[in-house]
Amino acid sequence: MREIVLDTETTGLDPAAGHRIVEIAGLELVNHVETGAHFQCYIDPQRDMPEEAFQIHGLSRDFLSKFPPFAGIVDEFLDFIGDATLVIHNADFDMKFLNAELALLGRPVLERERAVDTVAIARRKFPGSQVSLDALCRRFEIDNSQRTLHGALLDTQLLAEVYLELIGGRQPGLELSERRGVQSEGPRLTASVARPPRPHAPSEQERRAHEAMLARLKDPVWLS
Repeated sequence: MREIVLDTETTGLDPAAGHRIVEIAGLELVNHVETGAHFQCYIDPQRDMPEEAFQIHGLSRDFLSKFPPFAGIVDEFLDFIGDATLVIHNADFDMKFLNAELALLGRPVLERERAVDTVAIARRKFPGSQVSLDALCRRFEIDNSQRTLHGALLDTQLLAEVYLELIGGRQPGLELSERRGVQSEGPRLTASVARPPRPHAPSEQERRAHEAMLARLKDPVWLS
């Protein structure tokens, strides 16, 4: 089973308002194990960088102007993700931007159904708790100390670890909760049915056979 843990950085919150993708990163999992294969690129958004967005990821307009626009990386990106399931933190946001970029180029959009949203998984598992990437890293004791700014490649690496924890570690369905300080249910005991005791006293026939055997022995200890 091939999955791509995916993240994007953008110039804002809504592609309908003219905002664009400025960075994409993907990290490959096969059977929930990292293969080491990854994709990362910066993208020229061909527009200014709002200060609010710059404060989040630190990617300036001057820096991004050295890189190709989305049209220049789209084929490499689509080849990398192939038909894999996409694992995304807040999938609606990233899928909205990716599909907006693809639509501008007249390319087929990505189906929303192929994306697994780790925010939705976390909300089901931990209702009422914070489910940001930083909050989940703290919950699962994942070192995110290098995350001083948002960066797509680092975020995919952290999200891959979070995702594996959310699905039960590298063995999906097996909740290794005890090492997180959570009490497990323990073994399940079923009621046993008491059986009547077996008789141990010898029968009259057995007693006579035993006495006949002793009569054939010289000084048997059983008669002392």
